[in-house]
Amino acid sequence: MGLFMSDEMIIEYCSPTLAGIKTGNLFSCEYSDYSLLVKDLRRVNSIFINKGIKAIPIGCLNHRALIYIYRPSFLEKDLCDKDASILLKELGYDVENSMSCIKCLSNKLKGIKSNKEFPHEIGLFLGYPFEDVKGFIDHQGECSKCIGCWKVYGDVPKAEDIFNRYKRCTKDYVSRFKMGMTLDQLAVCA
Repeated sequence: MGLFMSDEMIIEYCSPTLAGIKTGNLFSCEYSDYSLLVKDLRRVNSIFINKGIKAIPIGCLNHRALIYIYRPSFLEKDLCDKDASILLKELGYDVENSMSCIKCLSNKLKGIKSNKEFPHEIGLFLGYPFEDVKGFIDHQGECSKCIGCWKVYGDVPKAEDIFNRYKRCTKDYVSRFKMGMTLDQLAVCA
């Protein structure tokens, strides 16, 4: 078994981030050897280095890696939001440093023993609206107004517009990739 973090997989799961319309995306991939995972992450990051995008593993278990592909500048901006910052501080994050926030999130993911322990604030690392992340936490995932890429507790029309943008972006990127465009060509500077 080798590493399965193909360019096609990255495009399928991360197109909105590659296009510069989303902070980050997560996906899971299998690997047989951690050194192969590191090698492939280096390859991907060499493509992303001038695009303002990073790819990192934020969790590994049973030869599966949870890969976080994100735009550090977007994440910094998202974490500077007053409400997001207050919530993350309450949950034990050092909001002065986005990398330490990612490390804290990674540690929380490693420590999960049940669904009740899942760090639902992860939505803030993916660019989800604060009111929806907070609503999900407060209502324990129940009573949402709408479900799409996330559960919506706030502005439904705005969320539905974003869901549609993400779907159109992914469809467009997958199509372009199938027509021969490369990951380097599809990942934009933003």
